[in-house]
Amino acid sequence: MDVLGYLDEIPVCVGYEIDGEVTTDFPVTHKLEKAKPVLKTMPGWKTDITGIRNYEELPENCRNYVEFIEEQIGYPITMVSNGPGREDIIYRKSQFKK
Repeated sequence: MDVLGYLDEIPVCVGYEIDGEVTTDFPVTHKLEKAKPVLKTMPGWKTDITGIRNYEELPENCRNYVEFIEEQIGYPITMVSNGPGREDIIYRKSQFKK
C-alpha cells in the first residue's frame, strides 16, 4: 500500500470490453487483442503511510481501496503489505462476507 500513497487516483480494472460486451473474466488468448480494460477510479490518499501497523489507522481512502478489491475478488483480504519488510505486514480481521 505504501507505494500507492503518492497517487491522486488509482485506476482499478474491473472488467474487459470485447465487441461491445463487458466481462469480468480474463479474456482467452484469441480475444485478448480486442479486449479493452474497464476501469474504476478510486481516490488516492496522498500521504505517507509508512510505519502504520494497524489497519484502522490507515487513511479512509486506503481502507476503502482494500475493501473494494476484497469485494471484487470475492475473498477476504487478511494481510496488507505496507513496506518491503516482513514487519511491514498489517494483519486484519476482514468484515467481508461471501
